[in-house]
Amino acid sequence: MGSLGWAAGLSVLSAAAYAAAAVAQERLAEQGHRGWSRWAVALLLTGAGVALHVVALNFGTVAVVQALGTLTLLFALPIHVVRYRSRVTPAAWRDAALTVAGLALILSLSVDSGDPALLTERAVRVLSSITAVVVFLCAAGAWRVYKRQVLLAGASGVAFGIASVLSKAVLASFTSDGAARVSPTAGTMVVAFAASGYLLGQLSYRGAGLAAPLATVSVTNPLVASVAGVVVLGEGVRFGTVGLLAAASAALVMTAGVIGLARRSAGPVDETVPAAA
Repeated sequence: MGSLGWAAGLSVLSAAAYAAAAVAQERLAEQGHRGWSRWAVALLLTGAGVALHVVALNFGTVAVVQALGTLTLLFALPIHVVRYRSRVTPAAWRDAALTVAGLALILSLSVDSGDPALLTERAVRVLSSITAVVVFLCAAGAWRVYKRQVLLAGASGVAFGIASVLSKAVLASFTSDGAARVSPTAGTMVVAFAASGYLLGQLSYRGAGLAAPLATVSVTNPLVASVAGVVVLGEGVRFGTVGLLAAASAALVMTAGVIGLARRSAGPVDETVPAAA
């Protein structure tokens, strides 16, 4: 099996782990974040998803691995069907088809441009600083009920996306020059952004159900990571400008499907939660 096959297989397993983790996080939020066993389950599932995701990055580009991460919503759909004893509607099948179609086009356009660019210590610090500011502003602005869940989930997606890019940079440095050339700042920021992404994502589920937070993270994460992969790591697509336009169109199609799937993977929300002003 080639590199793309390994990247795809590991990414699918990672998406399944993330889907289960999202459901565990929602249940944890419903219980007021109480119970060490619930925290442990959510952490273990998230950790499994992260580990598989990082290994997948060693075989594929950030854009490919992150795009495959949207399959989390496809796994969340049957979980929703079983949990709430509902059925898969024609609209849900349509959203799933949009997601898969957009994903397939992105995969067909993606090309491994060789070894990714190695980030200097200064580049890592600049990227980390910009990310930290964006995450802080999103988290600080989360003061309304509706805006709160979206902004916290958006901050989580940004943190996870940049953590993936830095993970790819760390892996590239390690495989090319050994552990001695790995930026200590990059390694530290991977852990920091992954941890903050998890905590912000957990907070976004409180009183919000599964739909809005999961959709926001599922769109923000691959979008931020893919753009950063192109700008920072020099990743590209086939057919130059035409390929970029086609990939952007595919991303829009996939985003529409992801948002629809997230809405249909949501369970009943507690009616006592106040509506946004």
